[in-house]
Amino acid sequence: MTTTKPLPASAPETPPRHLTGRLKIVLAVLLVAQFMLAVDFSILNVTLPAIGDDLGFPLANLQWIATAFALSAAGFTLFFGRIGDLIGRKRIFLGSLALLGVASLAGGLAPTPEILIVARVAQGLATAAATPAGLALLTTSFPEGPLRQKALGLNGALMSAGFTTGAVLGGVLTDLLSWRWAFFINVPVALAVLLVAPAVIAESRPAARPRLDLPGALSVTLGLLGIVYGLTQAGEHGWTHPLALTGLLAGAALLVVFHRVERTAAQPLVPLHVLRKPTVAWGNLLGLLAFVTETSLVYLLTLYLQKTLGFSALAAGLSFGVLGLGTVIGGLLAPKAIARTSIVTVLVGGGLLQTVSTAALLLLGSSPASMGLLLPATFLGGVGNMLVIVGFMVTATTGLPDHQQGLATGLASMSQQVGITMGTPIMSAIVTATTGGVVAAGAVLHGVTVAIAANAALVLLGVLIAALFLRARRDRTHT
Repeated sequence: MTTTKPLPASAPETPPRHLTGRLKIVLAVLLVAQFMLAVDFSILNVTLPAIGDDLGFPLANLQWIATAFALSAAGFTLFFGRIGDLIGRKRIFLGSLALLGVASLAGGLAPTPEILIVARVAQGLATAAATPAGLALLTTSFPEGPLRQKALGLNGALMSAGFTTGAVLGGVLTDLLSWRWAFFINVPVALAVLLVAPAVIAESRPAARPRLDLPGALSVTLGLLGIVYGLTQAGEHGWTHPLALTGLLAGAALLVVFHRVERTAAQPLVPLHVLRKPTVAWGNLLGLLAFVTETSLVYLLTLYLQKTLGFSALAAGLSFGVLGLGTVIGGLLAPKAIARTSIVTVLVGGGLLQTVSTAALLLLGSSPASMGLLLPATFLGGVGNMLVIVGFMVTATTGLPDHQQGLATGLASMSQQVGITMGTPIMSAIVTATTGGVVAAGAVLHGVTVAIAANAALVLLGVLIAALFLRARRDRTHT
């Protein structure tokens, strides 16, 4: 009697070379979720005055609608990334989307400022959990190489487009319906994802269940909260304000404590040997700069359009449609460019395109004719920025095994959230310091121009980092 010799249990499966029907559904579900999270980050920016008038928010406290979300989203990202490793990334992804739906419903129905702030904190915590879990599910669902690069390119494009869409959608919903619909819109989207995702997304967790490094988690979370809080206060009151200095110094001290804790922890939250990998360390720094610059540029140009050119909030939001188009095109181009050249080439080329496009905005004037410069410059800058973002995502998650993908995506998500949160306060502080608080059109234009110059300098810094510290390698798939 003859028998067929079975394949060894450890024989690896051949990774798919093309998107299968199931992978397309997985990709669509994860992209819809990430797009919704990006929209949620910016959708309330233009609705703040309407919320204040309706609920009776004191003007001085209105900024907490944005700050409460930002503190939670940026401060807890790395912590929830590790929780996903412990209990399963699919489980925390679904749980966080359920929390986002409930919090959005509560925010839309909020009768008082206090309930609204609690809802925003819950939305931020949901974002902090869903973003790294969703990204980890994306990187573990698609094998390293062209398929993962394509998935990350689409993810980056829709994420950036979602941030721009949020600014437009917030104005449209407020004008046509009510600011409450800026919350309600999340509910059916979250429900749709929750209905489809359990059937198509496989659970993802490390083979060996790690222990939670509680001292490391507490110190890094509190440290990030301090830094983000200090930056938001600096943007509102200036760099020398006691609250800004206290937050920044306390946050920096706690991050030093975190580093010391990780050196001695048996199972550290962030193993220092991973942080020493050039792709992880420099890649995340590039991601931080990419999100600091482009998202804060939207804030600067919003000031310019409304305070200098006299645009309405809705008209200003619609003006960023070309920026959103540029990011979508950049996200589609990035995987092909990486496959034909290298990650470093794309990082440097995209950064140079963004630098030149941002620097061109230094020529903006006080006449509406300047829109002839602003629109193409923001379009090209969006393309360049998205090339950098996709390059950063690929760099920061490449070369690490699946059991470290939760950590890698947690770090990448933290860079994203902290960068988005840091950018506006930093640029706001520059504008405030330059104008001395004067809101006249000429003063605002001068302050915005100085901040744009700083923005372009940060983009150029990213180009230099990519060129000097990341070793060029070709990312082709050999068959």
